[in-house]
Amino acid sequence: MGWYADQVVPRIVNAACGARIARPLRRRVCAGLHGDVVEIGFGTGHNVPYYPSAVTGVAAIEPSDVGWRLARDRVRASAVPVRRAGLDGQSLPFEDDTFDTALSTWTLCTIPDAGAALREVRRVLKPGGTLHFVEHGLAPEEDGSVRRWQRRLEPVNRRLLGGCHLTRSTVGMLEDAGFVITALDVFYEQGAPKPLAAFSLGVALSP
Repeated sequence: MGWYADQVVPRIVNAACGARIARPLRRRVCAGLHGDVVEIGFGTGHNVPYYPSAVTGVAAIEPSDVGWRLARDRVRASAVPVRRAGLDGQSLPFEDDTFDTALSTWTLCTIPDAGAALREVRRVLKPGGTLHFVEHGLAPEEDGSVRRWQRRLEPVNRRLLGGCHLTRSTVGMLEDAGFVITALDVFYEQGAPKPLAAFSLGVALSP
């Protein structure tokens, strides 16, 4: 990665993802996690305080060394063991059927091949395991004007925020990877520009 993507973007993401408004969403998305968890796009560890007591350990997938350093204090303070266990969500270094649950928060927008990452999550989840997710992406179909703005803004957004897409369909990607959506809430983040804040929060089952 270039200097901006390597050194600056993780700090921007750390500040943005640490916003107070995201905390209730992190609490919601982490509810129900249990057993051994794989978290793709661990970032700087903002989910750590919300891991339920039923979680026995977290394998953190995070490519950024800067991001992992910024997560250090949160990881040290965690009541749940957290280990950095991989750098690339598109190729997870685990055996099949390893994890009970998985977590992805504002990650699928940035992974170059999100479909490959989701197929990898399915591979390492035990049958019946669940992926808990909150993502931003393509606005609802009825909001055509928002979608048009997303298409206009996406090239700039990708340059500034490490490849972050605005027009990926979270539900579509999950279903294409073979997941079954069992819970879903689609909404806009309050107070944020709609093209940047079309959110999907839910749970997807790996049959």
